[in-house]
Amino acid sequence: MALLPALLGAALVAAPLVSLVLMAVSGGSDALSTLAGSVLPDALRQTALLLGGVALLAGTIGAATAWLVTAYRFPGSRVLSWLLPLPMAVPTYVTALVYVELLDAAGPVRTALRQAFGRQVSDGWFPEVRSLPGCILLLSFVLYPYVFVALRASFLGREPSIAAAARVHGASPLRTFRHVALPLARPALAAGVTLVLLEALNDIGASEYLGVRTLTVSAYTAWLERGDLVGATQIACSALAVVALILLVEAASRERSGFAASAAATARHEPAPLDGWAAGSATLACAAPIAIGFVVPCAFLVREILRRDLVRTMSPAFPAQIGYTLAFAGAATLVVILWSVAIGIAGRSRPTRLARAFGGLAGFGYAVPGTVLVLGLLPVFMGADGLLSGAITAVSGYEPGLLLIGSGAGIVLAYTIRFMRIGTGAVAAQFAQIPVEVEHVARTLGARPRALARQIQLPLLRPAVAGAALLVFVDALKELPATLLLRPLNVETLATLVYGANSRGLFEDGALAALLIVLAGLGPVIWLTRATRVRATAPGDRPARAPQAALRADPSSATLKAASV
Repeated sequence: MALLPALLGAALVAAPLVSLVLMAVSGGSDALSTLAGSVLPDALRQTALLLGGVALLAGTIGAATAWLVTAYRFPGSRVLSWLLPLPMAVPTYVTALVYVELLDAAGPVRTALRQAFGRQVSDGWFPEVRSLPGCILLLSFVLYPYVFVALRASFLGREPSIAAAARVHGASPLRTFRHVALPLARPALAAGVTLVLLEALNDIGASEYLGVRTLTVSAYTAWLERGDLVGATQIACSALAVVALILLVEAASRERSGFAASAAATARHEPAPLDGWAAGSATLACAAPIAIGFVVPCAFLVREILRRDLVRTMSPAFPAQIGYTLAFAGAATLVVILWSVAIGIAGRSRPTRLARAFGGLAGFGYAVPGTVLVLGLLPVFMGADGLLSGAITAVSGYEPGLLLIGSGAGIVLAYTIRFMRIGTGAVAAQFAQIPVEVEHVARTLGARPRALARQIQLPLLRPAVAGAALLVFVDALKELPATLLLRPLNVETLATLVYGANSRGLFEDGALAALLIVLAGLGPVIWLTRATRVRATAPGDRPARAPQAALRADPSSATLKAASV
């Protein structure tokens, strides 16, 4: 019985992946060779270029800003360290839509340049935002906070005397960063970059709109535009192979970094002061990503809401659409949290290798792009609908029709698979900080499993559960691919409202929905910032909070995703 919650979670994740592979194989080698000769080469090329560019640029921005606000003191450094994660609250598709409106040929920026310098400057020399370089640039300024958060936690958790020794031996600040701080933080860097790559691969809204045909976008268009379900599954399997490769590279990077194991800091971090041009450059370097990734998109949305008076003229259906969004996200959050707690408590009572393996597989869905997951879920839902409908008809004589496909239950189930890792990771990180002797004493005093869970384990898990619930809720709120493909007929959520408004060429009409998504995303960002703003622990100081210690002990992408609690 102790393995049952983890086993069910593992089966829930494995079922769509197995069905996806079976559907792809059913197309035969002829269909695969045709696909390989037409779609796959260009999709693989654009995917590789996009992921490589985003990894390089987002990694550079995240690493540089994390080191600056940690190692140096300059005007605004303390405030900037809180603000740098803010772009994480803005969905990638919202950022892409905003900048196309601003930088396209008919946008205000190029119109002003045309009036000031003529068409040759505006139309001849201005870079095209709807391009692969434009997509790399915009995704990087939204996703760099994953790298920033991971590296800031790692830098702050290090023994300051290591960097001090490098400076004593004559190392310049740049040399200290490149040859001391960054190599020691390599596991955290790998975790942050891995999450950046997974988020970029999952994206369809921004990539599709900016004209980049990644594997995920190609699978989506093959299914919905060409009606080629088998071809879509074969492309999706290629995307799944890329996901597996990313995770394997991350795991290998952490295994090769034995020298980078976290050290317990014994002194306080004392940032070195900067002045003059160095201070101004540091302030500008840290403020620019915030402005590009958060301030400009939010200012544009607020401007459009006020200019079009969208609050007063909102559709009568808008409150109901907000209700659908909250209902789907809330139901998925409840399922994820209850299931994660069950997996955590069961694994705590019987910490076997098999239980850990099933628990790890149950959380694998966070790495699977939403489009790929939905393609694998369709046969599973069809089979389950057939069984459920047949059973209900046999018992009651009533034919219920489809229960999962095109229903709210299907969306909630897809959310649960996608975001289960957030809950299981948070619970595992919290349990790792609770001495097992606490439960041993309770059992010695006669506490039964239910009383032990209710009176000791659940109260101790409450902070982790609260933070994980917040993060799951907002991630479900922003999820576009799964919602777009599984929503019931005539049902809109905030994410699909934004996508639909842009599909009609009226993105500004979705500005209110987009701003609500951004505002909802600020909660987890604040939690994440607080969780990773740690001090080096000096003698007599309080120990680090559980998520902070867990992130330093296991700087994997899965732990980072759950570290916001």
